[in-house]
Amino acid sequence: MDEISLSLPTECILRPANASDIWEIRKLVFSAKLDPTQLRWQQFSVIECDKKIVACGQLRSFSGAQELSSLVVLSAWRNQGLGSYLVKHLIQQASQPLYLECASWLEQFYTQFGFVSISWQEVPSPLKEKFRFTQFATKVIPIISLKVMQYRGSTE
Repeated sequence: MDEISLSLPTECILRPANASDIWEIRKLVFSAKLDPTQLRWQQFSVIECDKKIVACGQLRSFSGAQELSSLVVLSAWRNQGLGSYLVKHLIQQASQPLYLECASWLEQFYTQFGFVSISWQEVPSPLKEKFRFTQFATKVIPIISLKVMQYRGSTE
C-alpha cells in the first residue's frame, strides 16, 4: 500500500507515541483485554482526537520479522476508519516481514489489508517464542480461537 487512502477526522492526528502516553496506551490495551506485556511506547503510533488518545498500535521488531500488535480503538471512536488508518500506517512503517496474532473473528478485518492466515510451521522462530503462550492457551481454553497472519501485500 503506497499511500493511505483513508483520512482522519479533522480533529484527529496520527503521531508517534511519547513517554507521557504510556499510561493511556496501557489503559487502551487493558480495556481490549490484549496482552499487556512488552508495551514499549517507543514502538507505538497513536491517534489523538481533541487532545485525547483514542487509538494505538505497536510495531515490534524481532530478528528478521516484525509484529503488528496492540491495535486498539476506543469504543466511542470505532467504525470511523481509525483502525484501518492505523493498520495501513503500520504496514507502511514495517521494514521486515510483518506478522500478527489476532482473534479469529478479526481475520477478515486484516485480510482486507493483505494479511493471510499461516500455519504454525510458517511462523519465524523469534515470533514462535512470543506466540507460544497464547497458542497454548487456545488448546487449554478452546473458546479462545487465535490466528497467526502474515502480510503478503496489498489487495488493492
